Amino acid sequence: MAVRIALGIEYDGSGHCGWQTQPSGQGIQDVLERAAGSIAGHRVSTICAGRTDAGVHALAQVVHFDTEAERPVSAWVRGTNALLPAGVAVIWAQRVDAEFHARYSARERCYRYVLLNHPARPALSHGRVGWFHAPLDVERMRAAAIPLLGEHDFSAFRSSECQAKSPVRELRRLEVERHGDYVVFDFSGNAFLHHMVRNIVGSLIYVGAGKKDAAWLGILLAGRNRAAAAPTAASAGLYLTRVRYDVRWALPDPGMRTPAFWIQQYT
Repeated sequence: MAVRIALGIEYDGSGHCGWQTQPSGQGIQDVLERAAGSIAGHRVSTICAGRTDAGVHALAQVVHFDTEAERPVSAWVRGTNALLPAGVAVIWAQRVDAEFHARYSARERCYRYVLLNHPARPALSHGRVGWFHAPLDVERMRAAAIPLLGEHDFSAFRSSECQAKSPVRELRRLEVERHGDYVVFDFSGNAFLHHMVRNIVGSLIYVGAGKKDAAWLGILLAGRNRAAAAPTAASAGLYLTRVRYDVRWALPDPGMRTPAFWIQQYT
């Protein structure tokens, strides 16, 4: 009889071509399914809470898969980790009800974008932060972000490759904070369109740099024209930091996680 297993995953996206399986076999999904399949003794198919692009990282991705193998929870964690590349790790595993779905059961997703705002490009944090060389006005960016809060049609910040049936999403939180040379953007919402966070960050950078005024993002939102917005921010600075579920699923909640390298070295 098949059982459903949920996993909490973290990964460094810089060495992979995003979450989704790829012909090269180097998607996060590919390496995870190979490792978990070896533990299960059969091929497994995983579904995640939110697909991430090439170069995007995750601190709290959630996935599920079905298996007929009876294994202790420790095998799904330690056993799978023994077969995964260094930049990918299972942080928890749990048997869940067959009705649980990593994507459709999720109530909220949280992302953090870390931007180095310094004249010189990053070296030690290369591949783990975005970068903008000119000074940024955080207060202007905060003011510009206000019209985006709530439920809207986010077509202006949607990739042309987005496959979502509707461009309407609810953005519940968008905070912009400066920490020394770093500007940190925190997003929470019911769901996000393809490139939505990175497109918003790119446009906020234009405002912070003085290229556009604070009212511009509201105008973009109303216009629903992606071509009128700023370029997409680099993938390196983006982290999936939390996925919230109803308490009925009794999943571990890691809280709002922050890139460890950023806490330890730059705060």
